[in-house]
Amino acid sequence: MIRTVGLVAKYQEPKAADMVRWLVPWLKQRGKKVLVENGIARTGATSCTKKKMATRADLIISLGGDGTLLNIAPLVERPDVPILGVNLGGLGFITEVAVDELESVVTKALEGDYEVEKRMTLEIRVHSKKRKPYQFRVLNDAVIAKGARSRIIDLETYVGDDYLCTYRADGLIISTPTGSTAYSLAAGGPILEPTLSAIVVAPICPHTLTHRPIVVPGNAAIHVTLRSFGDTVILTPDGQPGVRLNNGDKVEACDYGLPVSLIKAPSRSYYEILRDKLKWGER
Repeated sequence: MIRTVGLVAKYQEPKAADMVRWLVPWLKQRGKKVLVENGIARTGATSCTKKKMATRADLIISLGGDGTLLNIAPLVERPDVPILGVNLGGLGFITEVAVDELESVVTKALEGDYEVEKRMTLEIRVHSKKRKPYQFRVLNDAVIAKGARSRIIDLETYVGDDYLCTYRADGLIISTPTGSTAYSLAAGGPILEPTLSAIVVAPICPHTLTHRPIVVPGNAAIHVTLRSFGDTVILTPDGQPGVRLNNGDKVEACDYGLPVSLIKAPSRSYYEILRDKLKWGER
């Protein structure tokens, strides 16, 4: 039973703000409690942090692009809470539902008439001798990348206990199947069907051209140790503010164990979305 609906939006976009102003009274008329982010004034809804929203809402609607959804999805620790991504942005692989479908899809969702896809998430840990460990959960990817003025960096990489290689590159992307159509795709990585259990390891501009992206099982643990001195290297989880890495710091990635539930677009398959977004078949 959906009693409480959380709304997250790219409020800088006029279309997103207009949709929130329409959705709040529309949901209230149907007896639903509505939560919005702190700082959003004059909506008539209850304000709270994204973290509290993730624990209280029975349904979360994301209005914006993939980045808007990525802000909230890793905070949702209950796989039974569906997230509806409405695409107001550009490419939008995760936010599948179009604006003109919103009312009908939400109406069905409130009645329990919807399908979800369970999307794998990764747990990312950073271990350093100089500071406390960091931990992140990502739906798309974790990116280790050098700064604009840094030299090429060395990244010693293991899959479980097996040594893979030491990448000499501008960086490394560790991606879920959902994230395979994001930065990993731009770096030459493969497209994975999003419900698979697998992890993509994709180097960014490798010095050795035979270093290619590799797909490993979803139950594998990836260990990456930075072996470079004096360079600016940042770990960025899902495009959010990251942490600076120092020589000897280790990044570990593995299945988080809790998937994210995304409501499927009712009118299109994943392959149709690929054809549309990537313009396959067009000249």
